[in-house]
Amino acid sequence: MPRQQFDLIVFDWDGTLMDSTAHITRSIQAACRDLSLPVPDDAAASYVIGLGLREALQIAAPTLDSADYPRLVERYRVHYLLKDQQIELFDGVRDMLVELREAGYLLGVATGKSRVGLNRALDQAHLTSVFDGTRCADETFSKPHPAMLQELTRELGQDPSRTVMIGDTTHDLQMAINAGVAGIGVTYGAHPSDSLAALSPRFVAPSVSALLDWLRAHA
Repeated sequence: MPRQQFDLIVFDWDGTLMDSTAHITRSIQAACRDLSLPVPDDAAASYVIGLGLREALQIAAPTLDSADYPRLVERYRVHYLLKDQQIELFDGVRDMLVELREAGYLLGVATGKSRVGLNRALDQAHLTSVFDGTRCADETFSKPHPAMLQELTRELGQDPSRTVMIGDTTHDLQMAINAGVAGIGVTYGAHPSDSLAALSPRFVAPSVSALLDWLRAHA
């Protein structure tokens, strides 16, 4: 797989590599229910996936007093961790990452997860050694601020023009635009394909296999 456009490929985690969208949505809804808050519907709850947890819950539960957000965060984590170890990578993700790694690409992760959460997920998936750099929302600014991508490109000594961000949400693609890097959307996660396409990514992939085929041909 000769490199044509990119040297660094950065992935979102939830909804892009890990099939966790439904579980995150249900955990947000359950946390709101625990605090007797209005429960966001599936579309509203899934819209905030990819943001930092506090930012996500502030949007999902706008009526909650700011002093009470730590309680909502705690209830979300309780529900999420109940099934955390049952969440799996999307089919084909592991083979795709191995192929990209063997082809010489640098690989990164830019995620709304916390550092503790990402490290746990990487360890459970046995992928810790696959990635050259990772950034989490509790370490820097949340998406769509460009900081995660800016920090990764600096850390890995890469040119933003030779970097691509791959994600399932408009937050990912807007972060890519803000950082001056290319974007690719995937439609099997949290946000619908028309919302992703509206941000003019290089490609919108309907599946992991379609994503890998595009990367083989164009990346």
